[in-house]
Amino acid sequence: MSRNLDPAPLLPLADGAVIPQLGYGLYKVPPADATRLSLEAIEAGYRHLDTAAFYGNEREVGEAVRAAPVPREELFVTSKVWKDDNGYDEALRAFEASMARLGLERLDLLLIHWPVPSTDRFVDTWRALVRLRDEGRVGSIGVANFHAHHLERIIGETGVAPVVNQVELHPWLPQIELRAFDLAHGILTEAWSPLARGRVLADPVLAELAARHGRTPAQIVLRWHVQLGNVVIPKASSPARIRENLDVFDFELRLGDLAEIAALESGERTGRDPDDD
Repeated sequence: MSRNLDPAPLLPLADGAVIPQLGYGLYKVPPADATRLSLEAIEAGYRHLDTAAFYGNEREVGEAVRAAPVPREELFVTSKVWKDDNGYDEALRAFEASMARLGLERLDLLLIHWPVPSTDRFVDTWRALVRLRDEGRVGSIGVANFHAHHLERIIGETGVAPVVNQVELHPWLPQIELRAFDLAHGILTEAWSPLARGRVLADPVLAELAARHGRTPAQIVLRWHVQLGNVVIPKASSPARIRENLDVFDFELRLGDLAEIAALESGERTGRDPDDD
């Protein structure tokens, strides 16, 4: 029988809340599998589930939270307002629909999924999230896929900074300047596609580091994220991989290892540039 793993460390958010540093990402997890795999993750030691309206599995994630063998207050659940619902009233309605699907009384973190600068509605969307936070419906609020200039807009026009910016981030796209901007503004950077959808794992540099540490390439990359201070939400489709991804807190990459990974930067994205919407 596999051992139960310790939950990920808790990182402080600027609003006084905390977030588990490593969570279970549910992008492209089919609804038919989402409850089972979420429960597998919780039983393995995960306390952070990341879903979204766009993922189509909020209902199943909510079922897992209600059936979990741990108290609700120990779990951290994130969802997101999809780009088609940007706008003040639209975001409020989208939030109510998400909560009905989740079946939860309160959400731990709500994000704007994409800024969609072509419609110029993300500031109004942000004002809606601020209202939901102030009303106590949401614990924390943040954004996803925001460049620094998008962040400057919402902070400048509302006076409220997000506590999280969830962006594509992996060794090919380490987002050095954006992470520095986030840090300077009290924003925690969270990595989606942390393994570049698995494509970066074939790199021989990571294979060598994995052999050196007696780990898998995925564990090397996830440990890199952890040591950068990122929140990271890898997806996994099997109990074995779910456990493997969480098992990264009992070893450390050396400075030379980190330098080797830094050299992999190419700027390649697996998803869209947020300015292209």
